[in-house]
Amino acid sequence: MSGTRPAGGVARRGPGRWRRAIDVGAAALVFVVAWKLIVVLGGYPVFILPAPEVVAARFVSAWADGTMEPHAAQTLLEVLLGFAVGAGSALVAGYALARSRLAERVLSPYLVAAQATPILALAPLVALWFGTGLLSKVVICALIVFFPVAVATMVGLRNVDRRLLEMARSFRATRWQLLWSLELPAALPGIMGGMRVGVTLAVVGAIIGEWAGGDRGLGVLINLARGSLFDIPLLFATLLTIALLGVVLYVLVVLVERRLVGTRG
Repeated sequence: MSGTRPAGGVARRGPGRWRRAIDVGAAALVFVVAWKLIVVLGGYPVFILPAPEVVAARFVSAWADGTMEPHAAQTLLEVLLGFAVGAGSALVAGYALARSRLAERVLSPYLVAAQATPILALAPLVALWFGTGLLSKVVICALIVFFPVAVATMVGLRNVDRRLLEMARSFRATRWQLLWSLELPAALPGIMGGMRVGVTLAVVGAIIGEWAGGDRGLGVLINLARGSLFDIPLLFATLLTIALLGVVLYVLVVLVERRLVGTRG
């Protein structure tokens, strides 16, 4: 019977994947149709609300003529570096918060205060302190990623079954053995949930950092499109690129999560 389970599992998962793809496609179609109806019924000009086919044509031309690529590459670099720095430091901080009551009492108020401060208000200060180059964008991305990943790590580690920890200690497991063999695997679903949120917030952080200063990036291209170029279809095409970038990064984190945790979500 064990030999028939994988085939049955594949048979069950296949239709589910097709169903999700159809649902996503149908939702996108409804959105585009509604957008088109709003433009037609409202009689909006292109410089107010361009039609979806106009945005699609500008999206293709912006990538074909090289307008979009350098800005997208710069934003992607900022997001990846900022996410790596923010998530890496958040894992360490989350572990400290979960395992040290002193660290929780000392650090928690400052973490909450930092999270409550709008990143849009901090971005000009970060640009002033670190300049308008890559470093300031990485810092802003790291700041916005840090809190959700740290909290997810802390909660995940605290939810590890205490009986399992006590049993491992009874077998004289070291602190590193507990961490790598028991605590991290048990907390990984929660941690990866924080990573999902963090990677999408990293995109937001990069755009905000580019608004605060810089000469390249999708946030800069938005400012150019609505300002000196006054190219509203390009603005919408840039927003579409940002959305696609966020979706792709989110899907990549989900794929890593499935590989590590074995979930199907």
